[in-house]
Amino acid sequence: MPKLIVVTREGEEREIEGEAGLSVMEVIRDAGIDEILALCGGCCSCATCHVHVDPEFADKLPKMSEDENDLLDSSADRTATSRLSCQLPMTDALDGLKVTIAAED
Repeated sequence: MPKLIVVTREGEEREIEGEAGLSVMEVIRDAGIDEILALCGGCCSCATCHVHVDPEFADKLPKMSEDENDLLDSSADRTATSRLSCQLPMTDALDGLKVTIAAED
């Protein structure tokens, strides 16, 4: 199982096991980290699962869709490494992926 490192809004770093095939958002949610609201359930329509991805993994992620890009534009906390965690499939290639939960909008 690939490992996911999550940094909470308070700066706490948690290492969790991720099941390949789930989204990064689902892995975070299933680990009991409640800072990811995921109000739309992973349909790419709310941006409440916004994370900042470690730049080391940028080239390993799927290309951002236009819908994801538009949703992230509405966030005051958007950076060059911003992604919606519901749009990131957890894979063995992402073992060790580190994400920081974005500030709540």
